[in-house]
Amino acid sequence: MTSSPNLDQLTAEQLRALAAQLLTQVDSMGKKIHRDQTIIEQLTHEIAWYKRHKFAKRSEQLSPDQGSLLDDLLDTDIAAIEAELKAVNPPVAPAEPRQQPKRTALPAQFPRTVIRHEPENTQCACGCQLQRIGEDVSEKLNYTPGVFTVEQHVRGKWACRQIQAPVPAQVIDKGIPTAGLLAHVMVAKFADHLPLYRQEKIFARAGLAIARSTLAQWVGQTGVQLQPLVDALREAVLAQRVIHADETPVQMLTPGEKKTHRAYVWAYSTTPFTDLKAVVYDFSPSRAGEHARNFLGQWNGKLVCDDFAGYKASFEQGITEIGCMAHARRKFFDLHAANKSQLAEQALHAMGGLYEIERQARDMSDEERWRIRQEKASPILDTLHDWMLAQRDLVPNGSATAKALDYSLKRWVALTRYLEDGAVPIDNNQVEVRHEVA
Repeated sequence: MTSSPNLDQLTAEQLRALAAQLLTQVDSMGKKIHRDQTIIEQLTHEIAWYKRHKFAKRSEQLSPDQGSLLDDLLDTDIAAIEAELKAVNPPVAPAEPRQQPKRTALPAQFPRTVIRHEPENTQCACGCQLQRIGEDVSEKLNYTPGVFTVEQHVRGKWACRQIQAPVPAQVIDKGIPTAGLLAHVMVAKFADHLPLYRQEKIFARAGLAIARSTLAQWVGQTGVQLQPLVDALREAVLAQRVIHADETPVQMLTPGEKKTHRAYVWAYSTTPFTDLKAVVYDFSPSRAGEHARNFLGQWNGKLVCDDFAGYKASFEQGITEIGCMAHARRKFFDLHAANKSQLAEQALHAMGGLYEIERQARDMSDEERWRIRQEKASPILDTLHDWMLAQRDLVPNGSATAKALDYSLKRWVALTRYLEDGAVPIDNNQVEVRHEVA
């Protein structure tokens, strides 16, 4: 350790040199302290953010039950492909009728609901009264949570050309599940995230073991039957001039792999200002922007979305970008939650004023909403923009504060486009909330 010099023994020239040396050291230490403070602020912000967010299971190792999920997916896909092929190329009737394999009878202890199908008119074309000579009975399996029931369809046979009343169309031709049971399986799998191997166990406890391979075939065949509805829903959403878009990750098992990889489900919905309330989901194996472009096709309206780069190519092709004010606000919310930043508090206060205007305009017409935004929201945004520019000059690059300001400033044009059209919402919450629920 260097001892301090005796200042009384130093000449004037030596004192000046020592002072210059100390000033250089102070300046260097000041810069280092400033850098350290910036890093500390950034790390503190990140730690606070992670503490406030709960993460799902990190491990991607497969449990024995998870391994069966891939089999379910394969069975589902095979059933869907077979159903599509059957629709395109209907099977040719054999020259000689083949003996159909006998299906195991449904358990006798299940409650039965008898549904009779008889012809509306039992008068023969020749003028005589038809005589009932028998009946055909087919059984369909229905399910309400915890209880299986059986629908017993009775088709009367009548003499004179053996007239029979037609059976109503079924989702799966000649299958045992009713539409109610199929709806339950589909909702449980896709809305409640209940794998088929778990549904198999639940059904077994209710009194009937349905193999998961059978459940997977039902899912695949039902998906094919529902495709026209999905196509119609897509057309209805893309008929709107303003829509929301958002993507969320899901874990997917790939054949031959022992680990999951990240796939994505994209959601596209109508805005809260339209009479049509609709959302359509589109699965993709990756987050590449081409998936959004393929879904949107020739549509060239106004797209409300976050700042995901995958949408940028669509904007170059004529789609108008509408930014999400909720994303911009969230940056300042995280900043304030991390260190009670007064700057973040001021930004949140200004943005709160914008959302208060939106609450007032929620039930207005598009024209009235445009007018109130021009009158009240536009001045707030002008002031907020000037304030952000001034604050940005005062904060160091790389800090959490700078990142929050930069997020809004770099996207300002897209964030404020909602002012120009009363049919455009201020943020993307309409579809993000739906996505979280799904």
